[in-house]
Formats: sequence, structure tokens, C-alpha cells
Amino acid sequence: MAQAIAKVFMCAFKSLPYEERESFLAELVKSRRYREDLIDLAAIESRRNEPSRPFSEYLEERKKREQK
Repeated sequence: MAQAIAKVFMCAFKSLPYEERESFLAELVKSRRYREDLIDLAAIESRRNEPSRPFSEYLEERKKREQK
């Protein structure tokens, strides 16, 4: 259901004239919460194709670095 609603909102957003899209985005980033969400989503998207590793492996590496 959430995915369908998101698609409707995206379709509506795309149909807006440029000035109205810009105005909407400006209002969106005025909110600290939404701005932080957008930054997080951009970071996730930019790193989507990077290799992943188990969280436990990361914790072990972090523990070793902290012991130095």
C-alpha cells in the first residue's frame, strides 16, 4: 500500500510545473527531519552498488582499531 501511495505522489510531483516542484523541494528541505532523511537516502543510493559485509565483521574490526 505504501509503495502505491508513493507512486501516486511521485506522479503528481512530476506533473507539477518546474517552479512548483522547486517550491515543494524548498519547503521539504526547510524541515530538519526531512532534510536529514533526504541526506540519508542520497547516501544509501550513492553506495548501493558497493560490496557489503556482515555487521559482526565490522564490529570485530572496530574493536581491534579501538584497542590500538
